[in-house]
Amino acid sequence: MNNKKAIWSLRLGLGVMFLYSGIDIILHPTAWYWAVRGLPLFIQNIINTVGIDTYLKLQGASELILAIAFLAWFLPRWITRIAALAATVEMAAILLLVGVDFITFRDFGLVGAGAALFFFDA
Repeated sequence: MNNKKAIWSLRLGLGVMFLYSGIDIILHPTAWYWAVRGLPLFIQNIINTVGIDTYLKLQGASELILAIAFLAWFLPRWITRIAALAATVEMAAILLLVGVDFITFRDFGLVGAGAALFFFDA
C-alpha cells in the first residue's frame, strides 16, 4: 500500500507540473524563448529550421502527453514507465544542455522523481 501512495505522489507531482508547463508553453511560447536561447548553437540552428514558436508548441504538446500518461490512472503501467523515462531524459538534457541556473536547478528534483517512478516495481 505504501508503494501505491509513493507512486501516486510522484505521478501527481509530475503530471501536474507537465500539465501546467505544457499549457503555458502552448499559450505563451514567447515566454519560453529563454529556454531555447540557453541551448547550444547547433541545437538552436535545428530549432530555427522549424521556427521557435512551432518548436515550443510541439514541446508543449509533448509535455501534455506526458501529463496525461502520469495522470490517467487507467492506462497500463508500461506507459507510465515510458513517460517517467522520457521525463527523466528531458530534465537531464535540460541540465546538461542549458546548464544549472536559478531556474533549472529545480530539474535535479524532477530527474529524481522521474527516475524513482521509472524504477518502482508496481
